[in-house]
Amino acid sequence: MRLLVLALGTRMPGWVDEAVQDYCARILPPLQVEWRALPLASRTRRGDSRRWREEEGEKLLAATPRDSEIVALEVGGRQLASEELARKIGGWIDETRNVTLWIGGPDGLDPDLKPHWRWSLSSLTMAHPVVRVVLAEQIYRAWSIRAGLPYHRGGE
Repeated sequence: MRLLVLALGTRMPGWVDEAVQDYCARILPPLQVEWRALPLASRTRRGDSRRWREEEGEKLLAATPRDSEIVALEVGGRQLASEELARKIGGWIDETRNVTLWIGGPDGLDPDLKPHWRWSLSSLTMAHPVVRVVLAEQIYRAWSIRAGLPYHRGGE
């Protein structure tokens, strides 16, 4: 099962890439996690955020495999506990379903995009670098729950 993360924005601090790579390197088959950064729309001082979101949405759609279930990360999406995410990932693995996660740019995602569902990591607003690290850790945590590893201690 392939989990593809498409994240808008290519200029992340080194610690972000290191953390994401570290968590993803711990994950073993059958889950394969791939991260791909996509360039943001060119922004100008007098630009139009609606147009930027549309352009970025086109980039996300073009990079998303056709057979993929699409999950958009948005603050207003459904929140999942780590155990729920582990069950969700387990279902995707059991069904050998490929999934693509979308992380929008600084202006958010184009509201005209139609993901299969929307997921919120938190009701808190997070900087984009932090979102990437939190997402990588949560994917690893969910995988470790499913694998029966002691990483997740569930509220201890």
